Amino acid sequence: MKVSGFTILRNAVRFAYPFEPSIRSLLPFVDELVIGVGKSDDDTLDRVHAIDDPRIRVFETEWDFSKREGGRLLADQTNLALERCTGDWCFYLQADEVLHEEDAPKIRAAMARWHGTPSVKGLWFRYLHFMGDYDIRNVLGYKTSIRIIRNGVGLRSIRDASKFGTSESDALRARPFSGTRPTGARVFHYGYVRPPRSMADKTEWFRRMYDRGKLGAPKKREELSDWEYEFIACVRYLGGHPEVMAETIAAKDWETPPFHPVPLWRNRAYWRRRLRKAGLIK
Repeated sequence: MKVSGFTILRNAVRFAYPFEPSIRSLLPFVDELVIGVGKSDDDTLDRVHAIDDPRIRVFETEWDFSKREGGRLLADQTNLALERCTGDWCFYLQADEVLHEEDAPKIRAAMARWHGTPSVKGLWFRYLHFMGDYDIRNVLGYKTSIRIIRNGVGLRSIRDASKFGTSESDALRARPFSGTRPTGARVFHYGYVRPPRSMADKTEWFRRMYDRGKLGAPKKREELSDWEYEFIACVRYLGGHPEVMAETIAAKDWETPPFHPVPLWRNRAYWRRRLRKAGLIK
């Protein structure tokens, strides 16, 4: 059984992604790790090369921002990395996602167990989302996501690289008896844990991954106001973090706003979801 890892990066240093811990957390599971690095304004590429592991295969790309309908640019870049994978399983992590070493036996067991079952095309993980600090967890985010897929069965990254499927209308789902199985393992998602200015800078650029009308020229980093964290649907997190995150967590150098839990009912996205499910809105 051969396992390929794959991920994509662009301006990961500038936007304060924990991409180095992410890569290091993935390496123990793979025979090769394919990394697509988009042309960046920082030393992302040099930092990837500095990891200096023979399993890492880097290729460089130019991101075409004319392909941003529904975040298609992110899926296209992810597929460039997926196409270079040669393993039986393809293990995907985004640059702000990290695996916990305690879950290693579960991950390996799941890949070994389902390797010989062609009907199982994907393996999914439980998600822990963090907001503003490493001891504040957001409970509103998606609960699961597929991060290991079977190679050679026509699966592609779709939508905004959040799902895999043979087409936009045929996405794998993280549900039992739907061609996927749970690993029982966790992904630690640090997408909203970074310095407030880096968070604002990342958000300013990230909205360009989608077709949202005339966006105008991006603001320069120094023109941006610091990101204001809101703790809607957040709780204190008292558990441990992956060992590879220890240095990143210790280096935290920004002041987190006072944490006051905000009730879930104050979140508009939560109510839109409830109303849509009830058929009251589209």
